[in-house]
Amino acid sequence: MTTLTDPPVAPPRPGNEDYPLGPVPASARRPFISLAPILAGFTLYSGTLFAGGLIGPSFQFWPNLIGLILIGNLILGLYAALLGYIAGNTGLTTVLMARFSFGNVGSRWVDFILGFTQIGWYAWGSALMAQLLNRLAGVPESWNGLIILFFTYAFCSTAYFGYTAMDWLSRLAVPAMVVLMGLSLSIAAGDVGGFAGLQALAIEDPLPLSAAITIIVGTFVSGGTQATNWSRFARNGKVGFIATLIAFFLGNGFLIFSGAFCAKVYGEPDIVQVMVQQGLLVGGLILFFLNMWTTQDNTIYAFSIAGANMFRTSKRTLFVLGGATLALFMAWGGIYAMLVNYLILLGTFIPPIGGIIMADYWIYRRGQFPALESPQPAFRWPGILAYILASAIAYGSNQWGWGIAPVNGIVSAAVLYVLLSKSWPSTEYSQD
Repeated sequence: MTTLTDPPVAPPRPGNEDYPLGPVPASARRPFISLAPILAGFTLYSGTLFAGGLIGPSFQFWPNLIGLILIGNLILGLYAALLGYIAGNTGLTTVLMARFSFGNVGSRWVDFILGFTQIGWYAWGSALMAQLLNRLAGVPESWNGLIILFFTYAFCSTAYFGYTAMDWLSRLAVPAMVVLMGLSLSIAAGDVGGFAGLQALAIEDPLPLSAAITIIVGTFVSGGTQATNWSRFARNGKVGFIATLIAFFLGNGFLIFSGAFCAKVYGEPDIVQVMVQQGLLVGGLILFFLNMWTTQDNTIYAFSIAGANMFRTSKRTLFVLGGATLALFMAWGGIYAMLVNYLILLGTFIPPIGGIIMADYWIYRRGQFPALESPQPAFRWPGILAYILASAIAYGSNQWGWGIAPVNGIVSAAVLYVLLSKSWPSTEYSQD
């Protein structure tokens, strides 16, 4: 079996590099009160509002809509939380864990697909800021180039300085966003006539239950796969699990609920647009700015972690600036508009990565990864083949409506990985 051992990496420098090539040491671990706001800020993402808007008008408010939101976000939350548990126990990111199940070279596919997805969304977010200011604040479109330039680098500032800067931003921004959204939703509840009014609203074009849950889970499952970038800072696996579960179950659930609620009441899932209708223009702009910042800095941070691992360098901050610059040109060139559907498609191919990593950690390695410095094969074929087959299953599920596509990808990847690992010749797939 061909093995590859990377050259020794210099000890991680303190400060804003945040240990991209090794486990987070005990001295840098953070408490729950620090971790939960960062993860929650990541999940408070504007795109999730539109997912809620897709399902809201199709179901009666209680119990159907509320039940769907709870079930869908519980599935998503448990998936992300299980990865969060592994990250909290090991101090490793998803891309570092992937070395054990995909191989030293094979894991670079994981770096690419996770990094490319994030940089595409970052370009989309920067352009979205310009479009919002055009619509709501009357800023001339001729200024869009400068607006995109400003926000592209402004939003990456906290990611550049690392976990501590993102921590303080999230502690301030998340409560402010919750208060502003709660105010708008309370006004909306009054406008529709309370619970009785919501129950009386007509149902439009009912969606199949499986399709509705797929929308809820699929919207942020790729983000859940990368939540380990922050849950690795947890003091232990239990803290990582609980903080991630709360963020994805409650945080993502709150956004899905808000989009669905606003779509039912006003026919508009975007709560910022709704706040403008309610006469809360300034509040809407503040909400959108905070919403985008807390998601964008997590997005570019995730890209920097993937990039540092791909090139085996501890200089994570270079990838923050380089990724932001790449996103800037993508946004300026309008490429972001063509990328959105492709990036959503990539969301089908990301969840199997998490299924394989969980199966590798709990079943194949019985809860203990080897040291990162131990020799790894260039390609771990059970992981690679399980990924290809599970991605095909997830894609087929998405195309032909076979159950919940992301869940099918996760479960099939885990099962296939275990079966292939046990049947693969030990000389080709031995413990290193």
